[in-house]
Amino acid sequence: MTTAAMLTVALLLDAVFGEPDWLWSRLTHPAVVMGKVVDFLDRKLNSGSGRRIKGALAAAALVLCGIIAGKLLAAPGTLFEILVAAILIAQRSLTDHVAAVAHGLCSGLEDGRKAVAMIVSRDTAGMTAPQAARSAIESGSENLSDGVIAPAFWFLVAGLPGLIVYKMVNTADSMIGYRNERYQDFGWAAARLDDLLNLIPARLTGLLIALASGQLPRWRAIVKDARKHRSPNAGWPEAAMARALDTSLAGPRSYDGQMRDFPWVHDTGSKSASAGTITRSVTVLWQAWGLALALTVAIAVII
Repeated sequence: MTTAAMLTVALLLDAVFGEPDWLWSRLTHPAVVMGKVVDFLDRKLNSGSGRRIKGALAAAALVLCGIIAGKLLAAPGTLFEILVAAILIAQRSLTDHVAAVAHGLCSGLEDGRKAVAMIVSRDTAGMTAPQAARSAIESGSENLSDGVIAPAFWFLVAGLPGLIVYKMVNTADSMIGYRNERYQDFGWAAARLDDLLNLIPARLTGLLIALASGQLPRWRAIVKDARKHRSPNAGWPEAAMARALDTSLAGPRSYDGQMRDFPWVHDTGSKSASAGTITRSVTVLWQAWGLALALTVAIAVII
C-alpha cells in the first residue's frame, strides 16, 4: 500500500472516530508523551549560560527521537502505521472543540469563555462574545494547518518518521517557543524549525480554505492579509478563513493580563462574530478537509 493510500485511510479513520474518551481515559495519548519529552528537556537544559545552543541541541534531540519513534512504530506493518497516523491527525477533535465554543455561547457568555479557554492561550476571562467567537475561529483555522494538513503533508513526504518529527517540533513550539525571558533563547531553535516545517503546509491550508469557500479570486488579498499577521505561517489559513466568513480576525488581544495591539486580518470584515459564524467556520474546515482528502486520493491513484 502506498503512503498516499495509507494516509487516505488514516484521514477517514480520524474523521469517523476522532479521539474517543473511552480509549484515551485508559491510555496515554502520544501527544502527552511528546509533551513530557519536551518538558524533560526544558527542565534539564534550560538553565545557566548557553541556552540558545542548549535549545538547538534539544530541538535536534526531538528530531532524532521522532525519526527513531517513527521507524519503530512503522515496523509492525501497514495497519499499525495507519492507526498511528490516524491518532496523530486531529480533524475530528479540532472541529468538535471549535463547535463546542458555539454551543457554549448559545448557552451563555461564561460557557463560551470556558469552551474557548480549552483551545487558546490568550486571556479569556474578560472576553466579549465576538472576541470568544473570533478566538475559536482563529484557533480552528490555524490548527487545521498544524493538526491536520501539516501532519498529512509530512506523512506523504517522509512517512511516519516525518509525521512524528513534525508533531514533536510542533509540540515543542507550543510549549517553549515563546518570546519571553525564560524561552527567548532556549525555545528559539524549536520555534524557527516549526516555522520551517509549516512553511508549505500553512500556505496549502490557506489555499484549500480559499478553494473550499470560493475565495480563490481574492487570493491576492488573502496573501496581503496573511503578511500582516505576527506569525509567518498562521496568517495564511486565518486570512483565508477571514475572507470565507467576511469577518475580521486576529487584532488586539490580551496575554497574561497585557493587551497587545496586533493588526486585524481582513480589517474591513465584520467584527461581530457570533456562534453562527463559528458554525460556518466549522463547515469550511470540513470542506477544506474534503479537498485535502480528494487530493490525497488522487495522489494514491496516480502513484
